Amino acid sequence: MNVLIVYAHPEPRSLNGSLKDLAVSHLTSLGHEVRVSDLYAMNWKATADARDFLKHPEGERLAYARASKHAFAGGTQSADVAAEQEKLLWADAVIFQFPMWWFSMPAILKGWVDRVFAYGFAYGVGAHGGERWGDRYGEGTLTGRRALLSVTIGGRPPHYTDRGVNGALDDLLFPIQHGIIYYPGMEALPPFSVYMSDRLTLEQWPAVAADYQARLEGLFTDAPIPFRRQNGGHYDTQQVLKPGLAAGTAGTRIHLLQPGEPEQAPRTAPRDISRGL
Repeated sequence: MNVLIVYAHPEPRSLNGSLKDLAVSHLTSLGHEVRVSDLYAMNWKATADARDFLKHPEGERLAYARASKHAFAGGTQSADVAAEQEKLLWADAVIFQFPMWWFSMPAILKGWVDRVFAYGFAYGVGAHGGERWGDRYGEGTLTGRRALLSVTIGGRPPHYTDRGVNGALDDLLFPIQHGIIYYPGMEALPPFSVYMSDRLTLEQWPAVAADYQARLEGLFTDAPIPFRRQNGGHYDTQQVLKPGLAAGTAGTRIHLLQPGEPEQAPRTAPRDISRGL
């Protein structure tokens, strides 16, 4: 299988760098083909601006979403954006390797998402009407792919629980796992997390490495997070969860399928967007 690692850390000798290198070597040993987008080494441009569009008239007011749509459809995106989109279409699975900084991903990785997930590529696709608001949340261009967050965290595990001071890790990662991974159709796997990462000793590394290798071996077999599909019939015409679903749950957990609930409608096949690249 094909695996893309999107890696965001400025120090190659960091724990994140070691996890990235481990993933490359272990996945390769399992027979997979691996590519790495090392954002810092690539000097990735994190800011979304008019330079992303080869034919945007100088001095014209920039409406980024509209310009993104025209550039993707017309094949006039900047070369770096188009190259990353091609990698995503090549991949069967994507691993995002990054440290949690200020309760989210580093700015360079968010900038990768802002620019690469273009209008017509990752959003703004599919027909709209009735209960269907486009191909998103479980459908879309990247349907059929899997994604794993490999995240290093400075705090202690109890800090990231329902009653922990920082909030539950699943809630903190919901905007990424549901809003970035699942939105264009990828299945989000439960995250791999390393806590107290800045205090990790050499003696502790072998256990972390073994745990990560086990997760990598399940990259294509482990059960994904059971998010509801937007067009599966569980949301109404306002995209609000229908009454009677998610009984006894609250918060972001209502968007997870619960045992005994009605089956979802079949998903549509992803559309071919190769003409835009």
